[in-house]
Amino acid sequence: MNEKIGQIGYNPSSLFNAQDILKIGKLLDVRPNVSSIWIPESWGREAFVMLGAIAAMTKRIKLGTSIVSMFSRTPATLAMAASTLDNISSNRTIIGIGASTPVLAEDWHGISFEHPLRRMREYLMCFKIISRAETLDFDGEFFKLKNMRILHPSSRKRIPVYLGAVNSGMIKLAAEEADGIILYLRPLDEIKKTTEFIKSVLSSKSNFEISSVFITAVSDKHPDLARSRAAKTLAFYVAVGKYYNKFLSSHGFEDEVKQITTEYEKNGIDSTMKYVTDSMLDSLTINGSVEECIKSLKRFASSGISLPILQVNPVKDNEQSINDSLLLIENV
Repeated sequence: MNEKIGQIGYNPSSLFNAQDILKIGKLLDVRPNVSSIWIPESWGREAFVMLGAIAAMTKRIKLGTSIVSMFSRTPATLAMAASTLDNISSNRTIIGIGASTPVLAEDWHGISFEHPLRRMREYLMCFKIISRAETLDFDGEFFKLKNMRILHPSSRKRIPVYLGAVNSGMIKLAAEEADGIILYLRPLDEIKKTTEFIKSVLSSKSNFEISSVFITAVSDKHPDLARSRAAKTLAFYVAVGKYYNKFLSSHGFEDEVKQITTEYEKNGIDSTMKYVTDSMLDSLTINGSVEECIKSLKRFASSGISLPILQVNPVKDNEQSINDSLLLIENV
């Protein structure tokens, strides 16, 4: 097992309030083994406003979106947001983008969730051209953009883009066209296979970041509650995430996925965690005491991941959860 983890990313869950997240950002900025803070976006907070606020009170830590949906912004809107954040943060922006889900695309943004892989390929091309401050003339299947150029580009020519990916097509696209990949809810054995596949596609491409977000719940005082918190979060994503549901069902957890989904439809989220088995929980999440979480993190880091990102969920008390997660980071 690889005993040295290196850099870590921190992704505060939506269960933290905005003031908590600002505090977390400031505390992480002085911890050199934390390279980045990542703000998710679904139907809650807007990622760039939160990252802009963090940028104003930090100097070092990189600022990532994990992830924003390509259906929520045009390539031009994303490029303007990325360039603005990059300028006010002195070039610390990382754009994590993904297809998201049909529910969010259609029911939240009112856009048909069609041909995500082909659309993403065009989307990345347009974003790169705009971010380089080049005049955009693009006649694609999904985007037809004419004779426009960004007015206030970033001071650097290339803003890093990481692609959130589940299936092999999107993983291959990330390896070919992006600067990194963001994986989520992949069992440990599957992560090893995925990192091997990515490296085979990369060929001579260097500096490609293989990152993975891990549901994390840590508490030295209440390790059992931390385990339950991680199980509840995992059950929620299994129940509502079409792709994660299908993927995990076909990768060793068919019975658990079926039971969780059925229970969620009947009685809601609170009673679903009882169907998350120990095998499922340990294969997908980081949970328990600080010592237990360090062991889990090292197991995942040995799978080929270059940047583990901790999606920290508060356990019982937000303030104590922040302290426990910082204790975990400091002892890795």
